[in-house]
Amino acid sequence: MNRFELIAPCHFGMEAVLKREIYDLGYDITEVSDGRVTFQGDEEAVARANVFLRTAERVLIKVASFKAVTFDELFEGTRAVAWEDYIPKDGRFWVAKASGIKSKLFSSSDIQSIVKKAMVERLKETYDVNWFSEDGSSYPLRVSIMKDIVTIGLDTTGESLHKRGYRKKVSKAPVAENLASAMIMLTPWNKDRVLVDPFCGCGTIPIEAALMACNIAPGMKRGFTAQDWTNIINRRNWTDVMDEAKDLVDMSVETDIQGYDIDDDIIRAARDNALLAGVADKIHFQCRPVADLHHPKKYGFLITNPPYGERIGDKEEMNALYRELADAYRGLDSWSAYIISGYDEVEKIMGRKADKNRKIYNGMMKTYYYQFMGPRPPKRR
Repeated sequence: MNRFELIAPCHFGMEAVLKREIYDLGYDITEVSDGRVTFQGDEEAVARANVFLRTAERVLIKVASFKAVTFDELFEGTRAVAWEDYIPKDGRFWVAKASGIKSKLFSSSDIQSIVKKAMVERLKETYDVNWFSEDGSSYPLRVSIMKDIVTIGLDTTGESLHKRGYRKKVSKAPVAENLASAMIMLTPWNKDRVLVDPFCGCGTIPIEAALMACNIAPGMKRGFTAQDWTNIINRRNWTDVMDEAKDLVDMSVETDIQGYDIDDDIIRAARDNALLAGVADKIHFQCRPVADLHHPKKYGFLITNPPYGERIGDKEEMNALYRELADAYRGLDSWSAYIISGYDEVEKIMGRKADKNRKIYNGMMKTYYYQFMGPRPPKRR
């Protein structure tokens, strides 16, 4: 069975959560850097990482790493790779994304063009052809150059792992599914505790929490590019991993997960998304303003992604909204609140400094994950 060095990119600031997930799957980590975790694994690991990882963006097979400060070095380094070990004669291959950071080479289009050209030259010699039909399976690549070190990875995932397959209807500026999972995993919440999202939008945070509670793997309802790579990964691995995921599902759990929003249409969309995710009966969605937030149970969790107020003139509206959130939270005297926001007045309006504060890049936007801890519940006898 083939063994690989695998790269799992993630949101900047969430590397520690992804690292824990990979350890829990049983794989050895070789490197943790900004926005990615590298680990060792076999063919089965490729399938398991794609199906089970909640916080990763994708899974790449690391094909090459070398230094390049000129385009000639980039070309020669790429041509030296044994591409025939990965890409068959009829394979469709291209550089889906390229980036250069703190490097001499930084033009994405030039990097993409030169890497593709070098691959073609290598494969023309290997297969003794002058033209490729490229009508077979797809082999997308991703190239990153960091401080002049080129890393080339084969993208086993295809569409980003945050696309679980359930979110057909979205609200304005929804939090990505993998980021929502990471937010939850940074808290002590478990399926026995109350979780409320008072700005639930299309339901992403409550749905991800319900998937965790029922132990439903995030990749169970979607496909992956590498499922067609029978020259690299035996198809049986995918079947076995999907069977493993199905065996782990537990729909018998009882949950108290709730999502509120002031928009009736968005609440209907959230319910539809939860139904597609298979967890509709695990979440209570309700049209309710944040000012009406209350709950009879103690020691619950607010985990939420409120509006940030990015437009000019929004500050007064945002102040009012966050004041309503702060007032409601004060009424939940034993609860913890976890708020991701790009709004810079959160701590001031909440009336206290966050116990923990983590910088996270939500796409290209810098946000902070404010963690206001409530008291721990008494231990059960």
